[in-house]
Amino acid sequence: MHIKSLKLLFLALTASLTLSGCGVFGDKGDETKSWSASKLYAEAKDEMANGGYEKAIQYFEKLESRFPFGTYAQQAQIETAYAYYKQGDQAQALAAVERFIKLHPNHSHVDYMYYLRGVINFNDQLGLFNFLANQDITERDPKASRDSFDAFKQLVTQFPESKYTPDAIARMKYLVNALAQYDVHVARYYMRRGAYLAAANRAQSAIKEYPDAPAIEEAMFILVRSYDAMNMTALRDDANRVFLTNFPKSAFLTGKGKDSTAWWKFW
Repeated sequence: MHIKSLKLLFLALTASLTLSGCGVFGDKGDETKSWSASKLYAEAKDEMANGGYEKAIQYFEKLESRFPFGTYAQQAQIETAYAYYKQGDQAQALAAVERFIKLHPNHSHVDYMYYLRGVINFNDQLGLFNFLANQDITERDPKASRDSFDAFKQLVTQFPESKYTPDAIARMKYLVNALAQYDVHVARYYMRRGAYLAAANRAQSAIKEYPDAPAIEEAMFILVRSYDAMNMTALRDDANRVFLTNFPKSAFLTGKGKDSTAWWKFW
């Protein structure tokens, strides 16, 4: 055999050994390669229990990839969404939820996914209503709260007997109050800047959308004051009659509430 042929053979053998070696080491590097679906699921659940959400997600994703048609795969999708939520990755959690609902609309646990979607957005909006100092209330977007309310509403409507429905209803009540309060804060913001028409419109919006929320008392008072500031006496008097009928003992009438004769100047 010529020397050139021997060199080519040697190079070919070396390449073959290198590639096979990579394969061997790559297989050895993945401890889960020989695990069954139940083993992957059990290990992922253990990681979840110990707060190892990133590792758990990796196991769940491998489970779904290797055993896509088993019951464990669907459960892994549910667990993945929850793991992302617990990890604080709301975008990935919501994406996982939406994917599951789309793929398995008739799954026996799809009610939980609607509930989880609401919870993810619910927790996202908590900061929205924290009203930190030096942060303009009108810069906050209540979209997460509305999305959360819509998700809970869909759960309550489609699955009234779900075990998650009572908690969803309680959260919806909180969200209604919070969203109404948000609108009132915005109306107050406009009032103290002399934008009386904008204040009146925002107060009216709160009254229309959330008529039973506690914040409506202040919304009504803002409506009266904004009409008064614009010299719209007929509208002011009408709004005042409604206000007095519904809140005859309102603290805003005595200056003991958040209001005073010129309350927006100090707010």
